[in-house]
Amino acid sequence: MDGIKDYKVHGLDHNPSCTQPAREKVYHKGTTHNVIQNNNDGSLREEEGLYNDGEGSHLVNRKVEGVGVVADGLDDNRHHQSPLAEFEGTGGGVGSFKVPARAPLHPARPTYLEIRPHPLKETQVGKFLRTIVCSETQLWAGQESGVRVWNFSDQYECGIGIGGRARRGDEDAAPFYESADISPTLCLMFDSGNKLIWSGHKDGKIRSWRTDQPNSDDSPFKEGLSWNAHRGPVLSLMLSSYGDIWSGFEGGIIKVWPWEAVQKSLSLSSDETHIASLLVERSLVNLRSQVTVNGACSISSSDVKCLLSDHVRAKVWASGSLSFSLWDARTRELLKVYNVDGQIENGVDMSSVPDQAVEDESNVKSVTKSKKEKSQGGNFFQRSRNAIMGAAGAVRRVATKGSGASSEDSKKTEALVLSSDGMIWSGCSNGLLVQWDGNGNRLQDFHHHPCAVLCLCAHGSRIWVGYISGMVQVLDLEGNLVANWVAHTDPVIKMAIGGDYVFSLANHGGIRGWTLATPGPIDQILQSERAQKRHLYTRQENFKILVGTWNVAEGKTSQEALATWLSSAILDVEIVVIGLQEVEMGAGFLAMSAAKETVGLEGTSSGQWWLDAIGKTLDEGSSFEKVGSRQLAGLLIAIWVRKTLRVHVGDLDVAAVACGFGHAIGNKLPQFHGCTIIMQGGVGLRLRVFDRIMCFVNCHFAAHLEAVNRRNADFDHIYRTMAFTRSFNLLDNVAGMLRYLFLTCSLVFSTYLLWLLYSSGLPWILSLAVGVSSAAQMLRGTDAAAISPGKGKPDLAEADMVIFCGDLNYRLFGISYDEARDFVSQRCFDWLREKDQLRAEMKAGKVFQGMREAIIKFPPTYKFDKGKPGLGGYDSGEKKRIPAWCDRVLYRDSRAAPSMPCSLGSPVAASILQYDACMEVTDSDHKPVRCKFSVEVSRVDRSVRRREFGKIFQYNDKIRSTRQDNVFFQITCQYQSTVDKNKQTSGYRPRDSFCFPRWLKVTPAAGMIKSGEDEEILVHQEEFRNLENIPEVMSPSKRSEETREEEVFLMINVKSSGSTKVRTHKVQLSCRFSTDAVCILSRNSSTRNEGGSHHRSNSSRRNEGSTNQRSNSSIKNEGSSHHRSALQQESVSNGSRRNEGSSHPRSSLQQESTSDMNKYK
Repeated sequence: MDGIKDYKVHGLDHNPSCTQPAREKVYHKGTTHNVIQNNNDGSLREEEGLYNDGEGSHLVNRKVEGVGVVADGLDDNRHHQSPLAEFEGTGGGVGSFKVPARAPLHPARPTYLEIRPHPLKETQVGKFLRTIVCSETQLWAGQESGVRVWNFSDQYECGIGIGGRARRGDEDAAPFYESADISPTLCLMFDSGNKLIWSGHKDGKIRSWRTDQPNSDDSPFKEGLSWNAHRGPVLSLMLSSYGDIWSGFEGGIIKVWPWEAVQKSLSLSSDETHIASLLVERSLVNLRSQVTVNGACSISSSDVKCLLSDHVRAKVWASGSLSFSLWDARTRELLKVYNVDGQIENGVDMSSVPDQAVEDESNVKSVTKSKKEKSQGGNFFQRSRNAIMGAAGAVRRVATKGSGASSEDSKKTEALVLSSDGMIWSGCSNGLLVQWDGNGNRLQDFHHHPCAVLCLCAHGSRIWVGYISGMVQVLDLEGNLVANWVAHTDPVIKMAIGGDYVFSLANHGGIRGWTLATPGPIDQILQSERAQKRHLYTRQENFKILVGTWNVAEGKTSQEALATWLSSAILDVEIVVIGLQEVEMGAGFLAMSAAKETVGLEGTSSGQWWLDAIGKTLDEGSSFEKVGSRQLAGLLIAIWVRKTLRVHVGDLDVAAVACGFGHAIGNKLPQFHGCTIIMQGGVGLRLRVFDRIMCFVNCHFAAHLEAVNRRNADFDHIYRTMAFTRSFNLLDNVAGMLRYLFLTCSLVFSTYLLWLLYSSGLPWILSLAVGVSSAAQMLRGTDAAAISPGKGKPDLAEADMVIFCGDLNYRLFGISYDEARDFVSQRCFDWLREKDQLRAEMKAGKVFQGMREAIIKFPPTYKFDKGKPGLGGYDSGEKKRIPAWCDRVLYRDSRAAPSMPCSLGSPVAASILQYDACMEVTDSDHKPVRCKFSVEVSRVDRSVRRREFGKIFQYNDKIRSTRQDNVFFQITCQYQSTVDKNKQTSGYRPRDSFCFPRWLKVTPAAGMIKSGEDEEILVHQEEFRNLENIPEVMSPSKRSEETREEEVFLMINVKSSGSTKVRTHKVQLSCRFSTDAVCILSRNSSTRNEGGSHHRSNSSRRNEGSTNQRSNSSIKNEGSSHHRSALQQESVSNGSRRNEGSSHPRSSLQQESTSDMNKYK
């Protein structure tokens, strides 16, 4: 056992003149924690670590249970840096008081690639990421100031680090490049044909970005083609099967930008950007206008947040919040309108749907008028009540509408995706997943998670679902749950597939990549291999925290008093947390504070005075920086961080919990001290320090000696209900304005209720408190509908470290005023501790379960006469309140036992170095208390971990040998050209992905081929009797020509479900247009021809298990009788590809030099 110990334990001295127990001499070496237990038989047992038999509580570090212990030489704690003895409450290992589980590798979460670690929120102001999309070689993200891009070739590289070109918050992210600052990006889309990323923005513009443009570390890259698409934000983008760009906007507006106009604009030079923009703008097709007749529109007026191209059937899905519209991608005709339940809607008369705000206003007027008529014979107060209640109801309805709280919101569609088997999946805000067929028929639904679905993506035989709770689920094509895990601590707002990963974007801006083979054997391989390299990326950090608490009794103090309290203790401290109580009191202040709380406002002039005064003492601006604060009535908490540590501290959240009447405002059921009202409750701050969550709570519990149970209840209420949120500016948004409007109604209503209660004989102060409390409850009821379901455990229970401070109001029991003063004067604090209510309640497991406090070695801090120095200043008034340790500091870290070392499994280990009171400060009836912590944090170097992950994933033989059986195909159009009568080709025009010309139809254009199955594909051309239906083929100046040929190159792309690597096969098609038979299809295939010149069978693909074999495939034209078939292709292998170790067998696909082949790896 480490350390040198010399324990001397004696019995109690029964001399009536002094009941002081014997002392214990302890010498520390290192940080070893030892416990001495006093057994019931009088024997002593010494143990390493914490001993807890479930009964009573124990002294941690050094203790003698049942016997007072004082360490010689430790009376003045400020001069010692060795850990102090601590006392731990019982019940810390049960329920919400159990230390949160931590592990180096989450056992229930697959190993992931962290492209961008969770950044601190304050570093992302104006730069938050909102969407992602992948190209073949890059990951693109849309942010509030433009776009950024990661190259897959750099995804395993270390971050730039602090001081590099990356801004704060991106030091550990993989290297990336950013665009110039522009309007916030709301949606992204990849155009593989043109090698472009299309982005939709808040300013109504659509912009293009080249994926192959060179990037520079010195200057941001710039946009390409852009145009004004709408007056409002672009909510969604999609590329149809025919290359048209579809965009969705507010009010149900859908606009289409034809492929021809976009291609023409892209072909113009950089000097013709204005002309290019105008060309696209003038080509728009407003689909909403086309389906609106005499003011009646066939589609919903809700915002079009989701657009989906069904490439299998050449259709487009547009989703509003509660309805869908199905369109033909080629003709842009509306095929069907149906609601989220699958029921067909015949149309929506826009003129019959009044704005809800107007309807609310009308209702208010009618209600007010009706009540006014009924109350003609009433008195003034009755009429006032009717008006106030009517106005309050109207404001509440408007606020509900502004916050999106509606009973129908649970059905709102949040995401759409096309699965590989051709089914459409939608995700709803109530967690429901719905499967649809290609014609908009609802097939079945699944409910695997109660929280809202925010995003969907599909790859191979898997469907990935992202939830608002941060969870990700993987389903098979039948909707069965394959796996689920908590991917992020924030909502998963977007997912994208690229490279070998499914990337998920969290609301806080972090991006993680999950292997396409997840779940599977690859997860165990990655877990095992990365665990062996844990020592390479584990780092240990040490720093000190000073926590101060003071009940200031509604007064102010001098800089000298603040310096006495803080200055000598902050010399080696990196974080300072100050909690104040009774900053302000009084009935008027109570009413205003409660009213301001109803609308999210907090803070007072007195609170600001204290913040400024403390900041001056801490040399704020030069040495320390104030990170944040929170005030609830008379409670105030604030935190300062030394600038040298500031880069590692952030993500500040605030919280406030009231105790007392209805738990609505910052006072308990009012206690009267003269004419003042004492405020009780708790305020808290939560922040991340070296990526570990720490919470600080300032409390003021119920007063009076006999109110022990109420104090216990106050703690339990605060611990279980404190929920941390970001503070907001009242006037920042519409919701804030609605809250401000509600403030006015609340104060008027409170005035009325005050009169009503006071006239009934209730004391006016209590009447005022109840009135304002009711007003607060009105708004809180409005907000409740918008709150997401909880995760099951309180926020404080999930923190790595929690520190409580404040005026806890626990008193000394079983002792008189004179006896207490005598013991204090003799410094017999060990005996007084046995009379401490808090110690007794913690020992019984009734409060602060599992939390620890240093053994108190200073005099009781309450109650003193103001201005009287020394221990003679205890209450000399008529009441002569018994001295008590009301002002306390308690904590818990992430260790289940104090003997556990700091590690990634127990990432925060703390000990107390100093715990004392400043008895010389006389500005309040309480003495200020301070507590200094030494904190050790174990963290992960995320850059190094990403680099080591890349080495494992790329070079591990076990991972490279993994295989998948199913394969998937896509038939796309790469180029189109025109051949005149002289056989001269006008040049190839690139087309995107599924961008087929309008005279050609391929069904299905995508799908999955299971082992041993065939897939039939039909290729045929549409008949055009009117040449104006084919403007892309024949211009008006050429219609006199008898014939004209169009050529297209189809790409057959095949890939496995475990990889995004694609092998391709090119096929050439030509079609002759004439005035009689508009289109005649002829053959010109680039592949080897081993059969007859013409075949009349449908295309077929066969997946022969895991063997690589050649299967003949043909695509036939079964069109009209006067069309001449002419396409033949051979040998498309659709079997699964086996990769044994590091070998890479070649495909059996045979093709000419024009074919493009990418081998599986």
